[in-house]
This record gives sequence, structure tokens and C-alpha cells, in this order.
Amino acid sequence: MVDDSDFTPRLGRLRSTGTKGARSYLGQVIRAANLAGGLRGAGRGVGRFHGNRSGVGVGVGRVLATRDRFAAFRQRRVVVKFRIGRVDGAKGLDGARAHLRYIQRDGVTREGARGELYAADTDHADGKTFIERAAGDRHQFRIIVSPDDGDQYPDLRDLSRRLMTQMEQDLGTRLDWVAVDHFNTGHPHTHLIVRGKDERGRDLVIARDYISHGLRERAAELVSLDLGPRTDREIEERLHRQVEQERLTDIDRGLLREATADRIVPAAHRDPLQQTLRAGRLRTLGRLGLADEIEPGRWRLAEGMDATLRQIGERGDIIRTMQRALTAQGLQRAATDYAIADPASMAPVVGRVVERGLSDELNDRHYLIVDATDGRSHYVDIGKAEAIDILPAGAVVRIQHRPIEPRAADRIVAEVAAAHGGRYSIDIHLRHDKSATQDFAETHVRRLEAMRRALGSVEREADGTWIVAPDHIERAVAFEAYQARNAPVIVDTLSTVSLGRQIGANGATWLDRELLAAAPSPLRDAGFGREVRDALDRRRQWLIEQGLAQEEQGRLAYRANLLAVLRRRDVQRTAERLSDELGLAYSVARAGDHVEGVYRRVVDMASGRYALLEKSREFTLVPWRPVLDRHLDKSVSGIMRGETIHWTIGRQRGPSVS
Repeated sequence: MVDDSDFTPRLGRLRSTGTKGARSYLGQVIRAANLAGGLRGAGRGVGRFHGNRSGVGVGVGRVLATRDRFAAFRQRRVVVKFRIGRVDGAKGLDGARAHLRYIQRDGVTREGARGELYAADTDHADGKTFIERAAGDRHQFRIIVSPDDGDQYPDLRDLSRRLMTQMEQDLGTRLDWVAVDHFNTGHPHTHLIVRGKDERGRDLVIARDYISHGLRERAAELVSLDLGPRTDREIEERLHRQVEQERLTDIDRGLLREATADRIVPAAHRDPLQQTLRAGRLRTLGRLGLADEIEPGRWRLAEGMDATLRQIGERGDIIRTMQRALTAQGLQRAATDYAIADPASMAPVVGRVVERGLSDELNDRHYLIVDATDGRSHYVDIGKAEAIDILPAGAVVRIQHRPIEPRAADRIVAEVAAAHGGRYSIDIHLRHDKSATQDFAETHVRRLEAMRRALGSVEREADGTWIVAPDHIERAVAFEAYQARNAPVIVDTLSTVSLGRQIGANGATWLDRELLAAAPSPLRDAGFGREVRDALDRRRQWLIEQGLAQEEQGRLAYRANLLAVLRRRDVQRTAERLSDELGLAYSVARAGDHVEGVYRRVVDMASGRYALLEKSREFTLVPWRPVLDRHLDKSVSGIMRGETIHWTIGRQRGPSVS
């Protein structure tokens, strides 16, 4: 007789006892389901199963996603936006640090102060420590929670902590998270960052249904518990307001759910209130061209109705944003003078910055509202925050679309590499083109380095030689398209000084450049265009009074080197003020001079932006470039070349910047 406990243990890793190449149990289920032709979901037909509902929280997510529809009306509404960010590798961690800095930026509290990071057990969390803990993570979850009634909370911290506690219970694991509350928009909201590891150190995978529905339902439960559920009257009023709205509404979503395969839906409903709402909404959709009454009481919804309504709603939100911004500046514009620019095809716009704001906090998308010389006010999507420098209200800018095409430098690199076995370096370039200079070749190296860092489009060997593929031009176009996603337009700052201050400014202003331009900006006799015309007339009169222009035979003659004279006046006057402030002597930088010092700050003048370089006993002012801001309080040097400067960053090593 053999004892049940009589066995010989075999030590080692747990592994399947099945056939060679056997999968995990979940993998076997997926494979078997797919071999059987897929799974049939209710009303969804036959399709392949991909494990979309795997992950922690799958059961809770499914339950919350299929609750009574009317309960959603009674609950307080909460918008939840969910994004998964990769943090593995140095680039991923840099992105995580940038996102953390972004949500803690200045001006997000009720008092306009810097955002305060908090966590489950502290009101003053350490962001650096949180990033260090996440150094080995594959991903992190970035969440925005925005209650419709968030303005009724004096503080969102307690709500966030209770929500995260509920999320931990739903997912069956402790979570490592930090958060910042923002009160700088019409809807107070919370930014949450959750590490992509569970309490056992394994990758945290959250079920899609929980991401799509579960967390939003949990947040709505908590807000409804705090403020009470919506009353029947509140629900009815809200639904009645939706009947005439030109956006995607809850009524539309109900119609789309009930529509047949031919997109036909009846107006009738067993509930009298719902029938009234549906009939009124279908009439509105018919007026918008998004539904047709094929027979009394039966309607066919237009193809893509939901997408069209979303676009209409977004446009309406943008128009209201523009109206608020212009009204706040005391500007009145006709409704026909509002323009929403398409960054991919827009014509160049010159105008005054009215407002810069956030259009999408989760993805860090910003916009500019510009009152332009064509008499219209333009809303322009400018992309990521770091793509465009901070501009003061009233600054004059030129905005144009970013062309997605190869640059001259790309063609030169391709030509040089093709002639030298697919290899490129500064030395190879100089041998290939005897007329090329070191500085010229270095600009091509900087272009290659940018492509390598962004997309890995080129390879660099240890000796600095670049391996350039035969399809380098196509790769350059792909790099331009990649950049256009983050920065779809080019914004050139023409003046940081407002139009009114330019009229009597003792410096080389944008107005002066327009007066001397062979092809000045076209001006419409309306809006900002009319203001610029008046300002130009007054600037001409000021120049005459200053002896910098005079009328000769019915035309205005300007002094030779007018801009240079005004620029010298502006720099000298600013330098005298700074000399008193800093207690240092001012050293003039002339063409051909070698300048060096510690970059301290940018100085805005009527003549443009200048960089203040400080040495032990003196300082100098030189033309500013955006690249300098990455080297604040560091040593820089360069050579003056007229009104520009060729920079060498650091200790004369590495790339130079023209």
C-alpha cells in the first residue's frame, strides 16, 4: 500500500506540465477562445478576445459600468481623465519629472501660489523622493479628477484621499501616489500620479473597464455622499437644458445606444418625460442637419453624429473662452471676427497676445488668443508648454504653421553621407565642401543630435561619426512631423512691449521696423489693425519730434541707421539703470568682441530681449537666445557678430550655438 504522503519533491521553478511551449492559464484561455472563433458579446457580434478585461479591478469595473442608467443622472457628475505614462529609462523618468514640475507650477491655488504636493499620509510630499521610488517602474498612471461641484469644496484633499482608499479596496492592493489640487480653471480639479507597481512590487495592470468607468463612478459616489444626490428637479432641469444644446449630450448618448444598425430611432418612449426630451432633441438634431425624420415619430441619425457634436461643442467652448478673454481686456469684437486657426494650414497671423491658457491639462496642450492686424481675433493651438516661451499679455507676435518638410541641412547631410559611404562628421563635411566653415558644419551636427534623441533616426559612433541611412530625407520628414505634434506652429516674438508703450519708446520698436519694412504687415481698418494704423501715425510724429525723421517733398525721410541709433539709446539707458542696481560697471559689446560671463537673466527692452552676462566687476548686455535659459547661472561665452552672437556654451567644449 502506498501512503498518500509518500512522494519525492522536485525542487525548482514552478512550470507547466503540459506540452512544450505551453502558456499561462490566461494565455491558454485566450488562445482557445480565438481558435473557437472568438467570444460573442451581447449585441457586439463575433470578435477576437484580447484580454482587454484582464487586470485588477476587472469585476468592480464591469459592475460599475453596467449600473442603472438613471442612477448616473441622480449622482453628482465627476469627470475623470486617465493616462498611462511610460517611465522606464532615462527619457521616461525625465518626462515624469517634467510632469511633476508642471502640476506644481505657480498660480494653481486659490491664492495664485505654487501647487502643493500631498500624499495619503502627508500634506507636504517630496516629489524627488517619489520619483526615486519610481526609478524601476515600467509605467505610472496620471489621473485628473474634476467634480462638477468642486467649487463647493474648500479643499479637495480629503476627497482625493477617500477616493484613493476606495481605489485600493477595489484593486486589492496598496497604492503609492501623490497629488496636487488646482483651482486655476472654472472647475477645481486634482492631478493624481499613481506608481505602476502594486504593494508586492509587481507591475500594476488595471482593467480597462475600471479605468473607463469604475474610478469615475467611485468619485461620483463620494461627491454625492458629501453634497447629496441630485434632486428630481435638478435632473429634469439639466435634461431640459440639453434639448437645445449644440454639443454631445446625455440624451444623444441614449439615442445612439438604442439606434438600430441603420441608425433609426423612435421618438416615442414609455416614460412621458423621456419622450418629451427625445422628441425635442431630435428636432434640434434635425435643425443641425444631424437627423432626418423618415416618417412621423421615426428618425435616422446621421453617420458620425457623435463626432460632429463633439466638434461643435469644442468650437462653442472655444468661442466662449475667446469672449471672456477679450471682455476681460476691454475689447469688443463682432461674432464674425472670431477665428479658430487650423495649425496645419493657417495663414501667418500678426497680432497682440490677449491670453495664453490650457486647453488640455492632461496632455499639457496650450492655446493663444491673438488680436490680429487683419481685424479678427484668432484662437491658436500652440502645443506643449515647453514649445513656446512665456509671453506677456500685450506682446506682439507672428504665428505661422510649422512646415513638415526636410530642411536644407538634411539635404546637405544626405549628400555628404552618400558620397562617403553613409557616414557624416564635421571633418568629412569640411573635406567634402572646401568652402564650408566649422560653424556651418556644427549646425548640421546639432540637427543630427536632435533627431537621434527624439526618434533614434541616426546613429552616432564613439568617435563622433554619424551613420546616415539612405532614406535620411524621409527620416527627417518624420522628425518634423514628430515635432509638429508637440509644437504645431512657430511663434516669433516681434515685441514684448505693448503697442501703446512702443509709441514713445526710446528704442528700436516693432513699429519702427514696420515703418521701414519693404513689405509691412497688411492692416485692416478694424480691431487691432486700426489700432496699429493709429500707433504708426503717432510713432512717425514722435520720430519727427526727436529729429530722427523729417518731411521732404511730401514724403517722410528717416535718419540713416535709424534702428541702430534707437537700439544703442535703449541699451545704454537700460545699462545705466542696471549698473546702479547691481553695483557693477557696464562693458559695451561691439561687433567682433569675445564676450563671456555668467548668464544671470533676460532683460526685456523696447528693442528686444537681451541677456545679462555678469563677471566679477562688470556686466554686459548681448542679444538673447532661448537656448541660454538652459544655462541660467552658468558660464557662457561667444563672439559678437553685428546684432547677433555666436555662442559657445560651457568651458569651450561641446557644441556651439549660433
